[in-house]
Amino acid sequence: MSSLRSFAANPSSYTVLFMKKVGIAYDESCLLHEPPVWHPDSPNRLLHILSLLKLSECWPNLIPIPNRLATEEDIARVHTREYIEKLKNFGTGELDPDTYLSEESVEAALHATGAVMEAIEQCRNGVIERAFCAIRPPGHHAEADHGMGFCLFNNIAVGAKYALTLGYERVFIIDFDAHHGNGTQHIFEEEDRVFYFSTHQHPFYPDTGRDEDRGKGKGTGYTYNMPILAGSGDKEYLYVYQTILPGIIHRFNPDLILVSAGYDIHQNDPHANIRVSHEGISAIVRGILHCCASCPAVFVLEGGYDLPSLSESVRITVEEMVKR
Repeated sequence: MSSLRSFAANPSSYTVLFMKKVGIAYDESCLLHEPPVWHPDSPNRLLHILSLLKLSECWPNLIPIPNRLATEEDIARVHTREYIEKLKNFGTGELDPDTYLSEESVEAALHATGAVMEAIEQCRNGVIERAFCAIRPPGHHAEADHGMGFCLFNNIAVGAKYALTLGYERVFIIDFDAHHGNGTQHIFEEEDRVFYFSTHQHPFYPDTGRDEDRGKGKGTGYTYNMPILAGSGDKEYLYVYQTILPGIIHRFNPDLILVSAGYDIHQNDPHANIRVSHEGISAIVRGILHCCASCPAVFVLEGGYDLPSLSESVRITVEEMVKR
């Protein structure tokens, strides 16, 4: 009874006691990827995120996730050997009109993918319940046999494949980046153990993710695209993430949720035409977390290129992860 009285006298102690165990994955090696100075995927993206997180109230409660380097075998669960060899021997320069390699870009990408794998393993072992992976280069555009759209390795796809080897049976991927995750969809479109759900501006780069795309073969019904019109904002996204998504997740009944967290949906981001506010970001994250109260959730950074809104959106996300 005395403990119950103390909670009543000091409600904040109740909040702390039931706070979620949230890990933060950040590896300085991800800064080694250095595209041209004008390129949107600047190392400053991570530096701004970490700077603001360290000033937040949630920072002391975050659990650091050990650094990890993905191996070639890890990457080969998703990507072809030919593509892996191409990247290893590519050197520096333009992989495609949007995607550049600097001297240590592949090293950075291996650390980024490794961070996602380690976060998933930490969840599996019960060390943490949720994680945010502040990594780059991003991944969801990377196809099995080629990189594109700033992406080299498909971080979340490698993570999902790794999760299946750890004993997870049903992995649900949510992608709220403004751009459709063509690579992730194509990698899993014939898979019934991984569900891919995406909201994205359409028509828009990369011109994939139509609502009629629902998977192939045994994966039919395990892809769900929600194209969003340019100019849409909080109202449209809240309808999806608080009304449509919960039923889909409930029917699939995942034991792990992975999130491609792309903050180029923010109204201040110059690389899309979606108008979600900071309050909208908070509501999207709450909608997702409400759906995974009984299973781990790992958020993986994708897009987001306006530094102030990006860092604030990540802070909002992590604080929601800790308290809900």
